[in-house]
Amino acid sequence: MTFGLLLLCGGFLLAVLWFDLMFDVQVLGHRGTEIPDAVLASIAAYYRRVTTDAAPMGHAVGGIMVLGVIVLVVRLATGSQARATNLLSLLLVAGPSALALFRVVPNAIRLGARRDSAAVQSALARSILRDHLVCLAGLIAFVVVQLVSA
Repeated sequence: MTFGLLLLCGGFLLAVLWFDLMFDVQVLGHRGTEIPDAVLASIAAYYRRVTTDAAPMGHAVGGIMVLGVIVLVVRLATGSQARATNLLSLLLVAGPSALALFRVVPNAIRLGARRDSAAVQSALARSILRDHLVCLAGLIAFVVVQLVSA
């Protein structure tokens, strides 16, 4: 049962990242320059919708992250499955979750507000893309570890 829950968590979080990345990739091709306002407006509108306007639905993403961490902590505490696999899985899901909680979401809320200068908004959009790519790598590895260990 825990395998199914963990796979569900990984798949859900990958799907959310996919949608985020569809907007994030708009910053590509604007290296070293301010991102054009039309691109910033598109990305900012998306993040305003998903972080602010869609409340409390955004909490579902956080809930799935917490669920994955809890399941893995319980598996570690009960000794079910291989300890090394559980520890690796915990790192691979908790790392992206912490990055999202402490950096991506605050940056996305700030970008969605569009109160900063174009230069600051450009830096926020680039930072969100980089962080999401790190999260993507971690979550893909998490799902692979789950599938291989099943």
